[in-house]
Amino acid sequence: MTVTVENEGGGVLSVPPPGTVHAASPAADQRVPRPGAGRDRFLDVIRLLVMALVVMQHWWLPVLAQDQGVLEAGSVLETEGGFALTWVVQVMPLIFFVGGAANLISWRSASDKGVTAQTWYARRLRRLAWPVVPLAIVWITASHLLVLSGAPAESVLVGSGAAGMVLWFLAVYVLVVVATPVLFGAQERFGWWVPAALLAGAVAVDAVRYGTGADWVGYLNIAFVWLGIHQLGFRYATGAIRLRYAAMMAVGGGVAALALVLAGPYSVNMTGVFAAETSNVSPPTLVLGSLGVLQIGVAVLLRERISAWSDRPGPARMLDRVCPQLMTVYLWHMIPVSVVAGVLVFGLGIDTPAPLTGTWLLWGVLGLAVLLPMIAPLAHWAVRFENPPKALSGSPGMLRVLVAAALIGGGMLILTVSGLGVGLTPLLGLLAVLSGLMLTRAPVRV
Repeated sequence: MTVTVENEGGGVLSVPPPGTVHAASPAADQRVPRPGAGRDRFLDVIRLLVMALVVMQHWWLPVLAQDQGVLEAGSVLETEGGFALTWVVQVMPLIFFVGGAANLISWRSASDKGVTAQTWYARRLRRLAWPVVPLAIVWITASHLLVLSGAPAESVLVGSGAAGMVLWFLAVYVLVVVATPVLFGAQERFGWWVPAALLAGAVAVDAVRYGTGADWVGYLNIAFVWLGIHQLGFRYATGAIRLRYAAMMAVGGGVAALALVLAGPYSVNMTGVFAAETSNVSPPTLVLGSLGVLQIGVAVLLRERISAWSDRPGPARMLDRVCPQLMTVYLWHMIPVSVVAGVLVFGLGIDTPAPLTGTWLLWGVLGLAVLLPMIAPLAHWAVRFENPPKALSGSPGMLRVLVAAALIGGGMLILTVSGLGVGLTPLLGLLAVLSGLMLTRAPVRV
């Protein structure tokens, strides 16, 4: 029996369930399975879980209050015991895992058809960057109009900063896309040694960072941690994460994460919503990598049960309908979140209740009940921006596409740091993204 994984372009690939590839057959362990019919809804369930928890934490974790017309934004993470929530809601490693499977499948399918690396890069970059353009235009325009109309600039910057915060994922994802063909070759040759080497790099980075106090060194783990988790998606797509490996990953990742936090210099917070300086995310640490290994191991151990549920007619229809809109939800959900928060805090004078209390739980539940009917139609409308315009087509050549990747990734980073608010910096970030997009086009012949 096989199941299948669907790539972003709509192609599918058969993936043997855990336990069907044996150590006695090294070639089978390395082989990328061939195309088949259907899709792996196990990965769809993971994507849906990730997006649901992202929306929940962006509503539930900030602590908002109004003081003389100025919005004050704190975090539940500053409350005693708040760190425990972050070990549940920090699920971004799972989306890099899913992305690894999708990128391996997409690249293998493209290369089998004779598609060059620069053409594949260009297609991938367009799909990443184009949806950000209308989002940034809406936010930057609205932020300027609100400030010009007399809204408190500080409050507008809180909302627009939170909207830009979600773009960190796309900035890093540009890196993993560019690395995919190289790491695919390494995967074919070295197998498990590749994610092991990447996560060993994270060990070295943390040792230097905490041993010397040079915090800037930690940002090298943007590559080592996220590429290491992404590479585990490669291993999944080849059927190499067998059940015994999944069990080892779950136990080893969990023990490592707990040991590092208890005995090392690491924060106990696994995410940083309005408190990034106290987390393992910015920059990522070995603790976050260990948590990702734990999550992937547990997910694969539960795969058969998840797949049995998700292949039922009802859940399958729901996943087929919702999953194509999940990235749109990720990008646009901060508009409803900001509107509801603004109405409650400024319009009705209701501050976020004291964190981790019964009233705070009720605040969260009622808030999500209001948000979901707003997010659904917004995502249905904005999903049209998922597909780049036909004018962005063709093969730009390797040099142009690598410059495009640098501009798009750099622009995303600028928008992440500056937010999608007022001032020149967000405009420069948007200009960088647009310039990168234009470079993904085939050069005009004269």
